[in-house]
Amino acid sequence: MHIVKQAGREIDIGRSRIEREPFYVEAGGEVGLFTIAARSKMAVMLKGPTGCGKTRFVQHMAYKLGRPLITVACHEDLTTSDLVGRYLLKGQETVWMDGPLTVGVKQGAIVYLDEVVEARKDTTVIIHPLSDDRRVLPIEKKGQIVEAAEDFMLVISYNPGYQSVLKDLKQSTKQRFMAIEFDYPPADVEIAVVEQEAGVSRAVAGSLVKLGAKVRNLKSHGLEEGVSTRLLIYAGTLIKQGVPAERACDVTIARPITDDPDMQRSILELVKAVF
Repeated sequence: MHIVKQAGREIDIGRSRIEREPFYVEAGGEVGLFTIAARSKMAVMLKGPTGCGKTRFVQHMAYKLGRPLITVACHEDLTTSDLVGRYLLKGQETVWMDGPLTVGVKQGAIVYLDEVVEARKDTTVIIHPLSDDRRVLPIEKKGQIVEAAEDFMLVISYNPGYQSVLKDLKQSTKQRFMAIEFDYPPADVEIAVVEQEAGVSRAVAGSLVKLGAKVRNLKSHGLEEGVSTRLLIYAGTLIKQGVPAERACDVTIARPITDDPDMQRSILELVKAVF
């Protein structure tokens, strides 16, 4: 069993295989594209809004391909050492501990860097030689270059809706990846997902998806981002547990996506109209 330590906590790589197939409904040929990319040793970039299914898709593909999955949630304090590894004191000696990226490179895992634009730009540069035809990882502190195992695959995701001058991927990074665009799924697909994941009736799932579409239309009226499929599932889960629909949608949809009282009232009016 291979254990690595990242940011002060241990990650059990021996448990990184997904044993049960995650529920996922294909929306636009993304399964075939990802499969070809994996076979061709091509790095993949997933682009789309928050909560539209990017992470679930990666989990689904890791299961289908039979590869371990190592997920790193990127943030502004993520350093190269957090990804690659560092020397740590163990008793009276200093030992090297591989980071999650190094473990994935050696073990032939899918390494998924979630919301990669949140990481520091000097950190993301480390993935450049892994995401082109070199497929190597330089470990400067050890003076080593590690060649990626046959099944290693690099996947990154980001939300283009949050692009800014400070938080966007460099062209030198973007042009190393095949990009698969994600969006909120078509209504029939989203209904199936909400019905399955929340355990509600198809009628309730249909109402939630109808509400989701109406709330997303408020983006043109000042809402920063539409309601995610994830939040529709949360609402369905509360309704399944006996929470009234209006209250469930208030705490899982209206309040999480906006702090504007007027916008919250508008969303609750939509809830009343739908339910």
